[in-house]
Amino acid sequence: MSKKAKIAAGGVAVGLLLLFWLPWWAAFLIILGVPAAAYLTLDPSQRRRLRRVTRKELGR
Repeated sequence: MSKKAKIAAGGVAVGLLLLFWLPWWAAFLIILGVPAAAYLTLDPSQRRRLRRVTRKELGR
């Protein structure tokens, strides 16, 4: 199992646990807020590089 797959599986597991322990709207905010906050902490050059890489993977 690759490192990215392990991280994705861990994220799904944490998300499911949050849904059981918290109200659905709080878990939803956390699940969406953490990646958004991580993206906003990047430098503008890192954001450009991230967008460029994801476009290449999509075949654009």
